[in-house]
Amino acid sequence: MEAVVAIVALIFVLFVVLGTYATVKAVGAAKRGVDRTVAQARRTVEDSTLRAKTFAQPGVFGELAQLRLSLRTSMRATQDALHAGVAEDESLKESLALFQRLSAHGHELDADMKRLEREPNRARLVEQLPELRERTEQITKSADALRSAARDRARRFAGDDLDSLSQQIDMEAGALRHWTKEPAPAQPPPPWPEAPAAPGDQQTWPDTAPSRTAEEEPTPTRPAITPPAARPTYPWEKKPRPESTT
Repeated sequence: MEAVVAIVALIFVLFVVLGTYATVKAVGAAKRGVDRTVAQARRTVEDSTLRAKTFAQPGVFGELAQLRLSLRTSMRATQDALHAGVAEDESLKESLALFQRLSAHGHELDADMKRLEREPNRARLVEQLPELRERTEQITKSADALRSAARDRARRFAGDDLDSLSQQIDMEAGALRHWTKEPAPAQPPPPWPEAPAAPGDQQTWPDTAPSRTAEEEPTPTRPAITPPAARPTYPWEKKPRPESTT
């Protein structure tokens, strides 16, 4: 009985632990989702504010807002491109590591320009603006180079895969239509070798005339009338008289 109670208690504890773990994971996922949503909403609001400043505040402050907007747009596009490509191409991990180092400089520059937006001394802002413009151009140029290279690589791989797929489809289509192929023309038979020439450059052939048969051989001529045989003479017969010559 005590063993059964212990097993039931152990199962209850396992269910409690699993329920707690699932609840913590769900809360964490929900918190991360809320954080992403809040961060995205904040970025959208900041971008909209910077666009508005570029039109509403001409001059130094408008140019500063334009630099911030250009920096943020370039860095965000490069980040999305690299994160999307590294899932299919492991060689982009090094590029992503380089971008993370570049992103640290970008965040630092964006924070400096954000502080200068509240700078009351306009002359100091004008003095630092060329340096800010140069840093922004350098960072965005590097980010654009990484993004362009990653997209070119993805297009090249897609093109190679498409070419290979097209060749395989053409081969399969040809195999399915094998009955439409015309048969290859038959080769003419080789000529017979010439007969060897006899001495004297005259061609001789063996005597192949059939031998005469017994029916074709001439038969001896037989007399038409059988000659009379000698008539026997008897003693009572008279001797014939010889004819007179007179």
